Amino acid sequence: MSIHQAAARFGTLALLVAGGTLPASAQQAVTLDELSVEGEAAPGAGRTAVAVPFGVAAPQGSAPSVIEHPVGQVVTGIGRENTIANRPATSIGSVLANSPGVTVRQGNGGRDVIISIRGNNARSSGVIKNTVVLEDGFILTQADGASRFDLTDPRAYSRIDVFRGPQSPLFGNYATGGAIAFRTRTGREIDGYEIGTDAGSFGYLSNSFTVGKASGPFEISLFASDVRANGYQDHSSYDTQTINLLASYTPTPDNRFTLKVINNNLDANIAARSSLAQYRINPYQRGCAAAASAASGCTTFALFGNGAFGATVPVTADEGGFGRKDRRTIVAARWEHDIDAFTTWRTQLGFDERNFDQPFYTTASQGSYPSWNVLTDVTRRGDLFGLPAVGYVALAYSTIDTHIATYNRAPYGGPRLGALIGVQDAVQSNLGGRARLELALSDQWTGVLGISAEGTSITGRNLAYSYSAGGANRTVADADRNFLNVAPELALVYRPDEAWAFRGRVATGYTTPAASNLFVTPAGLPGNNTQLQTQENLGFDLGADWSPTETLRLSVTGFYEFFRNELVSQSPGAGLQTYFFNAPASEHRGLEVGADWAFAPGWRGTLAYTFDDQIYTRYTEQLSAGSLTRRFDRAGNQIPGVPAHQLLARVGYDVPTGPLAGLGAFVETVVQGDFYIDNANLLKAPGYAIVNANVHYATELTGGYAKRLNLYLEVRNLFDTTYAASAQNLANSISGATGLQNGAGVLATSTGSVFAGAPRNIVGGMRLAF
Repeated sequence: MSIHQAAARFGTLALLVAGGTLPASAQQAVTLDELSVEGEAAPGAGRTAVAVPFGVAAPQGSAPSVIEHPVGQVVTGIGRENTIANRPATSIGSVLANSPGVTVRQGNGGRDVIISIRGNNARSSGVIKNTVVLEDGFILTQADGASRFDLTDPRAYSRIDVFRGPQSPLFGNYATGGAIAFRTRTGREIDGYEIGTDAGSFGYLSNSFTVGKASGPFEISLFASDVRANGYQDHSSYDTQTINLLASYTPTPDNRFTLKVINNNLDANIAARSSLAQYRINPYQRGCAAAASAASGCTTFALFGNGAFGATVPVTADEGGFGRKDRRTIVAARWEHDIDAFTTWRTQLGFDERNFDQPFYTTASQGSYPSWNVLTDVTRRGDLFGLPAVGYVALAYSTIDTHIATYNRAPYGGPRLGALIGVQDAVQSNLGGRARLELALSDQWTGVLGISAEGTSITGRNLAYSYSAGGANRTVADADRNFLNVAPELALVYRPDEAWAFRGRVATGYTTPAASNLFVTPAGLPGNNTQLQTQENLGFDLGADWSPTETLRLSVTGFYEFFRNELVSQSPGAGLQTYFFNAPASEHRGLEVGADWAFAPGWRGTLAYTFDDQIYTRYTEQLSAGSLTRRFDRAGNQIPGVPAHQLLARVGYDVPTGPLAGLGAFVETVVQGDFYIDNANLLKAPGYAIVNANVHYATELTGGYAKRLNLYLEVRNLFDTTYAASAQNLANSISGATGLQNGAGVLATSTGSVFAGAPRNIVGGMRLAF
């Protein structure tokens, strides 16, 4: 599609949505809200109106944002009950597992977790890709498509909303998998202050403080925490500090200002990722302080003795001083202005800086990624051709200026740097527009039409250095890439009565490569990979929601997504950088089930299940060794990294009345199926099922200064199951002598893949509100 065609189509819809043909009609706007279908609501939410906006913590008097009640979308709302309020939520992964479609993996250090929606991003080893992340309506995904959850302390949030499926018409670039919208607790919700302490196995200690209040035109909430642990693996201790501020000022009923500030510091030791064979021998990498005396199954990494070339020395994670020292700072502000009673204009500006020093495995990366994000939009609620309508148009711009230096690691003496092997400087920018129209066609039917058009530019240079006895060699790779992407959406919702809602949706998404993807070769070293193309997907959703009573809600969604040029990542070997390639054609198809049922007084059951089947439909992989090159047809193979089955099931009881009211307990199981970790489908990471048990007590306090007390104790991995919490994809290889593809045995001994999950551990805590 040409730029002129895209502009013409977008301009037509924008004029339709935002034009003067939407005269205000308060009665019709209310009717449309009643017809809205968001997919899955928070447990126990029923059909009552929410007092606090969906997905956005907004000042009093704010008009609803377009992402608060998105008609036709598949959205799971996760509240605090059984996820944050009455249990020790050590990372956001334990919370997001409550949503169908979500897969959780252990990341690199501390509470870093890898979240994927419908298998998108399941292959990542560190950052969040293919998913747009927001907090209180501010975008936390940088202009290169990367997000991280190090800065995300679950204690700060009152609600998290997971948008599933292609979402580029609503969120733009990088939303091929969906979006996650975090919502912090507002001053109105806190209304005082709260202290909390959690402590448990492996030296885990979390201290947090929350304060919030609303007074006149001002409202503020502040969350601060200090979290640290020794870790359950050798060399995996960490400590991290988080500050999260949300403040608003409403000088007039028509004008509202919001300030958002987040700062997170992380100092983490990084344990070694083992091979599957090493994991089976020594899953927690214990007894691995020194390579010379290492226990069986310990992972070592070969570092150049002189830090540049030649002979190598095997070192463990301890000897190499593997770690991360990262800082993330976000400052953002928004102005909301009501043009009239039915039209709201919002403009927001955010600065987001990611600073990192990561000397782990065979290389070390140091860099700074400052970025800016600007969004201005208009939402109008009224009528179109006599039908209730919600129109939305937006203009978005983001840019990131990346500076990163990569060094070889040198052995011993802590995290010593060796020779410089890469310097990358790049600028990546995204500029686009979005438009959306929700139209109540009748009392039972609602339609949605949306589109986004966005241009992305990447300019940069990567200098790669190699060394030998003869001296240093420098190669240069330049990138000057421009992408234009257009993503339409069409959805239809039918609600025959209060109990049933049926939804159909056709939507598209796009993810452009990041500048860093263009400069890592299939050898896992700095170099030229600038041929990468945009990942695009076309998705079909068909689902139904059934809520016959206030105590039962069931949601079922089937999805089928067609990908073109899917960006797939894999590791070329131990300690080397992950590289990306385009799979020309692939398909993702599956089923998502969410249920919440209060089946007896005090009793409640929760279910989140996903079946996800992903295959290559067109992809030929080229492998080389020495002077030999071979090509292998992967069509029909499973895409590695994605488990076919994912389940969370929980049953609990809370005493409803009497002297023991407030006392409760639940048991839950988290199940994940096995999955291939290579393109040839030769080797699988094992699946697992773990059980967690929780007991908690909450009571209101009277006659004193304190208002409320929460106590909880949780045993995680109750049966002490050994399981793989993360398995990074591995590259297949061929024999340099015969050209034959190496078998599963070679893959099983390839290090740099597996992190074991935590063994049985106990965490307890308390929160006291004043």
